[in-house]
Amino acid sequence: RDIQTVFLLSEEQFLCSICLDVFTEPVSTPCGHNFCKACIRQYWDSSDLCQCPMCKEKFYSRPELRINTFISEMVAQFRKSVQWKATSSPGQRPAKPGEVSCDFCTGMKLKALKSCLVCQTSYCETHLEPHQRVPVLKRHKLVNPVENLEDRMCKKHERLLELFCRTDQTCLCVLCLKTDHMTHDTVPLEEEYGEKMAKLGKMMAEVEQKMHTHFRKVKEIKYSVELSKREAEREISDSVQVFTALVRSIERSQVELIEVIEEKQKAAEMQAEGLIKELEQEITELQRRSTELEQLSHTEDHLLLLQSVPSLCTPPPTKDWSEISVHSDLCVETVWRVVFQLKETLNKEMEKLPEVKLKRIQQYAVDVTLDPDTAHHELIMSGDGKNKPVRFSTCLCILGKESFSSGRFYYEVTVKGKTNWDLGVARESITRKGPITLNPKNGYWTVWLRKGNEYKALAGPSVLLSLREKPQKVGVFVDYEEGQVSFYDVEARSHIYSFTGCTFTEKLYPYFSPNVNDGGENSGPLIISPILSE
Repeated sequence: RDIQTVFLLSEEQFLCSICLDVFTEPVSTPCGHNFCKACIRQYWDSSDLCQCPMCKEKFYSRPELRINTFISEMVAQFRKSVQWKATSSPGQRPAKPGEVSCDFCTGMKLKALKSCLVCQTSYCETHLEPHQRVPVLKRHKLVNPVENLEDRMCKKHERLLELFCRTDQTCLCVLCLKTDHMTHDTVPLEEEYGEKMAKLGKMMAEVEQKMHTHFRKVKEIKYSVELSKREAEREISDSVQVFTALVRSIERSQVELIEVIEEKQKAAEMQAEGLIKELEQEITELQRRSTELEQLSHTEDHLLLLQSVPSLCTPPPTKDWSEISVHSDLCVETVWRVVFQLKETLNKEMEKLPEVKLKRIQQYAVDVTLDPDTAHHELIMSGDGKNKPVRFSTCLCILGKESFSSGRFYYEVTVKGKTNWDLGVARESITRKGPITLNPKNGYWTVWLRKGNEYKALAGPSVLLSLREKPQKVGVFVDYEEGQVSFYDVEARSHIYSFTGCTFTEKLYPYFSPNVNDGGENSGPLIISPILSE
């Protein structure tokens, strides 16, 4: 009932006319007006005259101020009613951590609805009501709740910061403009706010785009790592197969070699045993003859000696053992034969590696077409932009239309029937006028054929290539990040040459030169070939 009674009274009756807030320790002056005790004391301390702020009645001596108990009790009831009203309002709730709270709420702090830049105070819905009703307060500038309201006031003039100086890039009050910034480019905060928000929106869009690009790049890198992991696993699996086969071959050859050596050792032992047996038999016969001769040498019977000497003095028949021996190097030839077989096995496995490598590289095949804007005027392009016959005899070249600035790519070119050609890649900034010197320093990574059988890698200086067969189709592979450009004989499944340790910082374009017609000897076209999947 007390709360309902308080609501029947006007809220203005509980507001101090000095601070415009609900009374705190209300006191009454002799003229009958009520003020906060601290407010009226501060008012009188700041003035030479002691008078009522409301009716201007003068007092010759400062009145003794006592708390008006009746108004104090009414104010207490009013504060309770305000708190009850505030908590019962559906739009009111306690301020959460990080939210701006009402500066006038006592006890439970409610969430602020607005902040007043003039009062430098934040208000909940209930305490904001005077600013929406009292004419003087309605002229105050209200904004969405903010903390540190003192930062919005000019430290020098104690006035609201309402302007922005574009010259000095600082916020101003009206007095700052009149004293120090009259000649500067100044605008209202709202106008500068609009422009800054527009720039902020643009910047947010740019940041969002960069984030999207970065997220995409992270995804690409993760995908590349996954591909690299899979390729590494395949490499390990293939290498295990190769070396396992090689180890098995070595083990098998070792077993065979041991068996051969053991068999030959057994044969040598049997041969030695036969020779020893035969020698022992001859030794036994010689010992028997030696015994007979020894006995005869002690006889004194003249007749017996003369009769026995002819038969005993003839040595028993024996073999000539001077050229007979047991050979200890019977296994050397077998060892060399086994080692040679292992070498042949290893060579066969090594010959398979380029073929396996080429199959993997072909997964990076790209569709290359020729760029007519880069073609020499004496070149003829096919309708699909795939082949390049020569019409007249000059130095002729052309670039592919597609460029590459990351990852790996591969393409194949048929060179069958030609006696001269250049193939490779070139960076975007190459010089396209005047004489051309093909080498990495000038932005070209190429291999060429001259005179039908002279192959060179134009590495600066050139490297003469020795090829078993004449390539009919050449594959070109580029690993941008690894800095590698490799060339392959597609049909022979063999490696031709690789540029390694390169540093690429620009876009790379496929490079072609079918070269001069050479009286019809080199009239065949260069044909960009489709990659045949197996």
